[in-house]
Amino acid sequence: MDVTNFLTASNASIEAFKTANLLKGLGVNAVIFGERGTGKLTLARYILPHAPIIDASHFDELLDALESHSDVIIHRLDNVANLKRLIETIQKTRTRVIATGGGRYSQDQLDEIFTIRLALPPLSERSEDVAVLVDAFVKEASLTLGKSEPFDLNGFVPDLSENAISLRRQVYLHYLFDSISENDLMEIMEHYLEEKLGSNNDYRAFLHLYEVPLIRAGIKRFKSQLQLSERLGLNRNTLRKKISDHSGYELEIKEH
Repeated sequence: MDVTNFLTASNASIEAFKTANLLKGLGVNAVIFGERGTGKLTLARYILPHAPIIDASHFDELLDALESHSDVIIHRLDNVANLKRLIETIQKTRTRVIATGGGRYSQDQLDEIFTIRLALPPLSERSEDVAVLVDAFVKEASLTLGKSEPFDLNGFVPDLSENAISLRRQVYLHYLFDSISENDLMEIMEHYLEEKLGSNNDYRAFLHLYEVPLIRAGIKRFKSQLQLSERLGLNRNTLRKKISDHSGYELEIKEH
């Protein structure tokens, strides 16, 4: 189910969506907890589709919104400068509030203004949602990038480090990398290095950007240190040293 981009496939997201539907009709204040990229703001926008969204770090703007609107979405509640004053303003104006975040404050503090607390687990605990999100991001990326070829999921391991944010980025990059040219790759490297050069040891400092992906690709393709050293034109001791030099990048290879 896709409702205003909040995708529901796992039990956790289905239950969260049920609660969101109840909140649409109840008219009470609620706070939605969860890591970055778990869908907190999307769910808040579903509950209050016409409310202004104010980042809590913009405190004066937030106070003005509470004075002038009947409904307000407070994004990133943890960033609010003065929780006590915020509580007083909400109680005075009786503005309906849906907030995201809130992990910084105690339950007693939040209970003063929020009747319902809703938690969205990370995507690492919502595998069904990951599959649905990958499909949605693939369709989005294919339209945005003008790609018609199917998305190759072979070897694709979802990056959930930032939940949906990192997953969307990964899908886009995966699509781009499938059609990247040698010149494109060199331009990317040039852009990356331009701002970072400046020491007296830059060649050695950035050599891993070439050697690590080369060795990783060779490991995947040739499976053995002997074959890889022959293909790269290196003796085995030199290859072993390079693997050891880059041990922080988890270069693994089978000895045959």
